[in-house]
Amino acid sequence: MGTGGTPWRGPVLGLALLTGALAAGATGCGGSGAQSGTTGVPEATRTAPGARSSPPATEPEDLCARLVAHWSRKVLDEDTYGDYQSMGLSDGQYEILMDVVDAARAEQRREGARAAGELIDRTARERCEERYRNGNPTGGPWS
Repeated sequence: MGTGGTPWRGPVLGLALLTGALAAGATGCGGSGAQSGTTGVPEATRTAPGARSSPPATEPEDLCARLVAHWSRKVLDEDTYGDYQSMGLSDGQYEILMDVVDAARAEQRREGARAAGELIDRTARERCEERYRNGNPTGGPWS
């Protein structure tokens, strides 16, 4: 019984690619010219001096201030229904938000929208820095 014209190129091509990959790996791990210095790291995989491989982590107080300011503006404009979980806020961050919004509403009535926006940024920053001054709060993940 015959194979009925079964294609043979796939296995041969796969074997050729595997052989090439193994050969390339062997030269990258040995004493070839692809390495530089004494680190043993191939040049193609090293990060340039002074460059970061990933962006730095955002500090918790910065993230808090950005989130609170963003959602404070939305709440002030009545553009959200106010569920802290859908906003990605903890209970403690939501408390800050509600205080900021209350103060911003009063400021908006007295001095206008621009003054309210400035108050939101300033107060959110101050309150979040205060909240995270000793590291993360310890009242659980939602505090």
